[in-house]
Order: sequence, then C-alpha cells, then structure tokens
Amino acid sequence: MKAIWNGAVSFGLVNIPVKLYAAVEQRPVTFKLLHEKDGSPIEYRRWCSKGEHEVPWNEVVKGVDLGDGEFYVFSKQELASFKPKKTDLIEIVQFVKKGSLDRVYVDAHYYIGPEKPGLKAFFLLQETLTRTQKMAIGSFVMREREYVCGIEPYGAGLLLTTLNYVDEVRSMGSIPDLQERPELRAQEIELAEQLIEKLTVKSLDISRFKDRYHDNLKEAVEKRDAKHLVTVEEEVKTTPEPNLLDALKASLEG
Repeated sequence: MKAIWNGAVSFGLVNIPVKLYAAVEQRPVTFKLLHEKDGSPIEYRRWCSKGEHEVPWNEVVKGVDLGDGEFYVFSKQELASFKPKKTDLIEIVQFVKKGSLDRVYVDAHYYIGPEKPGLKAFFLLQETLTRTQKMAIGSFVMREREYVCGIEPYGAGLLLTTLNYVDEVRSMGSIPDLQERPELRAQEIELAEQLIEKLTVKSLDISRFKDRYHDNLKEAVEKRDAKHLVTVEEEVKTTPEPNLLDALKASLEG
C-alpha cells in the first residue's frame, strides 16, 4: 500500500514519524459522454457567454457569485496567499474520551502507520490510547487544505479521521415536520421491538452487502456485448508543409 502523506504526529515535545494511507478505495466507473448519432466524444470548452468565443486558460479568473449578476474576483496571487502554510506535522492539541465524538462530524478515514518498522514511540502512543480509551484531536495540512482530525487505535495501528468543521454541519432543527411528534401506542412499540429483536444479529457481516449497480456495470463491460461497442477513429490533423523558399527568406530576415 502506497503512502499518500509523510510527516509526524506531534504532541508536547514528542514527534512520531508516520505515514498516512487511504483506508477506503473508491471503485468509480468513469463514463465518457458520447454523441449518440456517431459515437464521437463530447468536448467541454471554456466558453465566454458574452463574447461567444472560447477563452484560453491564461484569461480565466475565479470569482465568487454575490448575486444579482455581481462577482467578487480574486487574483491568483490573492488565492495563493489564502492557502494554509504547508507543514508535515499532525499537531495534537487535546484528548477526548473515545466514543464522545458526534458522528455527524466524521468525514473520511485514513490509516496511520509508523515511518519504519519497530518505531517504539508509535506503538507507545497506540498502546496508551488503547489503555486510556482516548482519542487524540489535532490538525494538519494535506493537499493545500487544513483539516481537523481525530486519531484513535484501530487494529494493529492507528486510524485518523478527518472531521467536518462546525459551520459545515447543518442543524437537524432545520428539517421540517420533525416538531410534531405523534402519540405512540404501547402495542405499536412492543411489536416494533419484537421485529427489531428478530432481525438482530450477533455481529455485522458487511460483506453480505454488495454495490449491485457497480457490479452490474463491471459485468457488462467485461462481457463486451458487440451491439454496445462504438469505435471512434481519431481524426488525424495534418499540418500543411511550409513553403521552403518562404522559410529560408524568413530565417535570413530574422
């Protein structure tokens, strides 16, 4: 497994060299948009809606829509100045009781491994967090973004979980139709509890659940039904041969 980030976990005067690994591997099926009539790939262009012409990258800027047709435009230098300073430290600032984190703040998971085999400080942190039932809370910068994270024991190593910021999490109070709670009869509750008990298992076997959409797509691609195959011949663009006499004259003039 290839590491996606190298650095150190830091708390107090302790620095533990570590590597970060993606805990989840997505299995996306990449679709290419084609023209139904001739199978040609669809192209997207940077099109100026006012001048009705294609815009080169060096003329593209980024702006925030303020509404009513008004935009606040940032320069590339200004945007670069806003980016967090690159660092190779996961700085732990506090510890909390394991399991006390509200699940709505959980974002993505990464495995943490030691930089080298037998790194004592790494396994000391893992063992101490296990014994104390604590989660470390810290922050770090990865791919030009600053993350707040939690670190806790997982298997033989550590699990880092990136967390959502407070202003990213919506309040459940904004969901309509939750305020009026109907009266529940004792018999209804009893039957619901019996049904839950009937479907309760000793341990979850997540492998029994399959992504059927992904599996069906994969199977269809592997079978390669001929009626669905489209071959698009790449158009060879020829450049006209320059006039030799003109080229020699231009060289002498230059």
